[in-house]
Amino acid sequence: MKGQDKKRRWAAAGMTSLSPEGEAALRERLACLRAALAQGAEVDQLRELAASDPDDPAWDFRLLGELAKIPHPAVPPLLAALFGSSPDKERRKALKRALHLLKTRGVAVPEDLLPREEPGRLITPEGPVFRAYVSPLYGNGEGYVILEGDQRQCLGDGNFLLSRISDLEGFRDCRLLSLNKRARQEFWQEFVSGGSERMVPVPPAYAFTLLEEALSLTPDGSPERDEYLGLRESLWRYLGRPEEAPQVVDLLPPLSEADRRQAREDSRKLARQELFFSWLPGLDEINPWLEKLREVQNSPLILTEPQQQMRREMVVDEAAAALYPPADRPRWGRRLLKMAYYLHLKGQTEEARAARAAGEDLLSPERGALAGENPFLQEMAGYALILAEELAKQQEPEPTSPLLVTPPWTT
Repeated sequence: MKGQDKKRRWAAAGMTSLSPEGEAALRERLACLRAALAQGAEVDQLRELAASDPDDPAWDFRLLGELAKIPHPAVPPLLAALFGSSPDKERRKALKRALHLLKTRGVAVPEDLLPREEPGRLITPEGPVFRAYVSPLYGNGEGYVILEGDQRQCLGDGNFLLSRISDLEGFRDCRLLSLNKRARQEFWQEFVSGGSERMVPVPPAYAFTLLEEALSLTPDGSPERDEYLGLRESLWRYLGRPEEAPQVVDLLPPLSEADRRQAREDSRKLARQELFFSWLPGLDEINPWLEKLREVQNSPLILTEPQQQMRREMVVDEAAAALYPPADRPRWGRRLLKMAYYLHLKGQTEEARAARAAGEDLLSPERGALAGENPFLQEMAGYALILAEELAKQQEPEPTSPLLVTPPWTT
């Protein structure tokens, strides 16, 4: 018993050790928290990023110890939100020790920060804390949404939801898992090797709206739909009604009309970024306009360079009009707005503004033919044509020099 008490005291003092994977995950979490603190994030957002784990005391005590080293005025409210209502006595002791350390470092700690503990009264734990992540949206309208909670069975029968959603077909995959701390770390390590470094944390309410949107598009009777419906009640209980969540445009910084015009033109650059390569038309889709472009280039008419450029632009506009018909453009606009929020969360401010301006342009009901082609879609078609031309040149056979002597077998 004495040995166990000693371990508890060490844990409360932050003298516990994590596995190498756990230490790496903690360092990554702390880096995200420092960045969020620098940006003035609210306590609720910080709490989601902090990711305390009631099932893993070692993680919580290490987290407490590291947060106590950050002399920021938002850290005491964050610690209180994470551990102030914890039913665990050792965690509450460690919390008080961390707040005292922050006081010695000159950080203001309000006297009424923690709930008063009445004799003989147990502090009941609050509801689960959820963390959510999304991937970029790919050209076919698909992306990943991951939602995890810090308590077992906080999502129906599990605590970790992995879903692949489409804005055309709804849920393409939906798996509810029950993972402890170590299993989650192993999942993320494997997922990162497959490219999940592009996942960004988002407010759980935003992820909930994406899941509900996918549900509305998923056919009745599909296994993915049934899997999601089994945990939907838990999401409603903890995250509220999805229609009350803010719209994606409300999550983006305001954009003036002058900035919007410039950002709309800047959206051309997005088409040439690697993040949007999967959005480009395929070779089969662009080939008909590649043939038209060859007809222009091989025309017997003698054209000046500006005339050739004008005819090329006409072919590009024709391609954009055919590849992105009016009925499909609102969907492309919504995709761009989601990518604008993704880019905003990644800290790519200019790209986020460009994606937003191009997306809102496609969604504008007042938009007419006089406004000209959407710059983003125009560049998508134009850049796809350039890549198709380059590929065609690579596949052309090299010219051979004529033979000076006729081979005997030809006579």
